[in-house]
Amino acid sequence: MNTQNIFQELKWRQVIYDSTPNCESLLKLKNISCYNGFDPTAPSLHIGNLIAIVGLIRFQKFGHSPIALIGGTTGMIGDPSGKNEERNLLSKSDIDHNVEAIQLQLMNILDTKSKNNPVKIINNKDWLENIQLVDFLRDVGKFFSVNSMLAKDSVKGRIDRESGISFTEFTYQLLQAYDYLKLFEKYNCQLQTGGSDQWGNIITGINLISKVLGNKEKLNQPHGIVYPLLTDSSGEKFGKSTGGNITINPAETSPYKFYQFFFNVSDIDVIKYLKIFTNKNYKEIKILEKSTLNEPQKRIAQKELAANLTTLIHGPGGLEKAEGITRALFQGNLINLDSKEILDVLEDSNITEISKNELEGEGVKYSELVVKSKMAKSLSEVRRLVSQGGLFLNDTKIENADKLVTISDLIKGSIILLRRGKKNYTILRIIR
Repeated sequence: MNTQNIFQELKWRQVIYDSTPNCESLLKLKNISCYNGFDPTAPSLHIGNLIAIVGLIRFQKFGHSPIALIGGTTGMIGDPSGKNEERNLLSKSDIDHNVEAIQLQLMNILDTKSKNNPVKIINNKDWLENIQLVDFLRDVGKFFSVNSMLAKDSVKGRIDRESGISFTEFTYQLLQAYDYLKLFEKYNCQLQTGGSDQWGNIITGINLISKVLGNKEKLNQPHGIVYPLLTDSSGEKFGKSTGGNITINPAETSPYKFYQFFFNVSDIDVIKYLKIFTNKNYKEIKILEKSTLNEPQKRIAQKELAANLTTLIHGPGGLEKAEGITRALFQGNLINLDSKEILDVLEDSNITEISKNELEGEGVKYSELVVKSKMAKSLSEVRRLVSQGGLFLNDTKIENADKLVTISDLIKGSIILLRRGKKNYTILRIIR
């Protein structure tokens, strides 16, 4: 399938949940400036932001000029969209820290140095920080009807609850609308994208532009596109079924964990995610779809998805590290990894602490360590397992239950691996 413009591209990839009338016509006829907002209420973006990040990359690829807008000021207010209760307000210093961290993350992913249409990364603090309240109410607030503000889904749902909604969050939609107005005025930005929960805020911004600047000719009007709320085949919100938040910050989510999240995507979801998150074309995706149907055990499509996204977020080096750790785990050869990587891979395994003093000199009998770590209930059970070839020390099969474990057995000077069978690991962590 050959797509002639960005709208067709997004459509066949099934990432348009809704769009304003004539948006498709505009994108067929000319290149525009467009933006997506990012909320700095945490120090890292997460995989829920990927659809927006990849969206900016696609717009740039088709010749448009994308803007990533970080809410350095609106982040201090909090967007009530999609929230059932009031957000915890962060301090100014926390918000500034988060903005700086997110800016670096986006700079590492997006092409901000293109000669023709670089991605701009902007902080709305530039125009919101010093605005005077009375001026804002006179110049902007007068264009908003409280009736229409109360009718917004993000507000209506909260008003019906006992906790209600604060005036702070109630006014958020004015600030987001003002962002669109400022970007329209300064950068001729004609399109705002966002999640489906942002539709009301986007329309509010479009209406504000029309009221302040007057109706424009069709080719100069502002528009909006919203992306669908992503769920997996079980109905869980994308990324939430893991029980943890998968971020794009390697200090929080290692490249290995990031890779594994996408490698473990179900056969039902993988083709959908390949369309949404990668640049694989129609023919390539059809081939991967066929491989998933005919040879699901090979997980070829999942490998492609994981490799593409890990490279995008963590670079070729991050992918190499993630694939290396995956191979080591599959081959039962973890001792070549460093201790931090082992702890990352085996984070759900039992960890038993042992004093370094116990390993000095002659050391400790292997059988005693196995019982101490509760991998076996008794010394006799240890001997039986050894005779069956089922116990390992640092991936080496144990032949003698009374083997002495010493300082020399430490991996990178800090941990020892005990294994029962193929996958039952215990980590002995050294305390000094």
